Amino acid sequence: MEKGKIVALEDRIPKLKEQRRRKANRRLVILLLLFFIMIAGIAYTQSPLSRVKSIVVKGNEVYSDKEIIRKSSLTNNTNIWKVKQEDISAKLKGLSEVKSSKVTIQWPNTIVINVKEHKRIAFVKQEQYYFPVMENGKVLKNKKTEIIPANSPILFQFKEGTALIEMIKGLETLPKEIINSISEIHYTPTKTDPYHISLFMNDGFEVSATLRSFSQKMEHYPSIISQLDPRKKGIIDLEVGSYFKAFEEEVEDKKVE
Repeated sequence: MEKGKIVALEDRIPKLKEQRRRKANRRLVILLLLFFIMIAGIAYTQSPLSRVKSIVVKGNEVYSDKEIIRKSSLTNNTNIWKVKQEDISAKLKGLSEVKSSKVTIQWPNTIVINVKEHKRIAFVKQEQYYFPVMENGKVLKNKKTEIIPANSPILFQFKEGTALIEMIKGLETLPKEIINSISEIHYTPTKTDPYHISLFMNDGFEVSATLRSFSQKMEHYPSIISQLDPRKKGIIDLEVGSYFKAFEEEVEDKKVE
């Protein structure tokens, strides 16, 4: 202890007391801060500031914004802290034309609903009305229109069921230019083929086909008509092979390679 300096205990006590006081003050400040944060949080959750102020809907075409919001059960009185994205998505999935949805919260009080709907593939004609047909084979009975749809095949004698689903699957796989060349598709089942269809093309030709091989054979339609005289219209039979029969001909058939 010769080289060091001896500090009396009496001299150290004031410093220890000061350190303890500072620590106590820091603890008090932290506790008060946490208390006020908790009070502010409670006040926020109970105030209008915590309620949903804006609901934004994106990606919808079949359904209006109001229909989507109504199905989601969200309102301007909904507490944003009680919003459960998965529950809302499950509710929207209950709409037959909604394929999927994603709900996100944009703080402080905005909800964004991104909707992905089933695509419209064709229209079914019933009486004087046209009804959209979705990619899942559902007919939108509440979306009827008297206006002839542009660039969409019109289906006749089709009802919801196996034949319509097969028809939609076939159309989905075809190139857009071929779909745009189709004017009407009639469901014309026979005793030997319950899946027989008759197509009327925009270029004046008629096609006889079966749903079982419709999409595969219709892919070759541009190649088939390139071999025919455009001035001589007739029926192109794609049921078994590929045959052409002019409307004025009764017996003679021409095989198309």
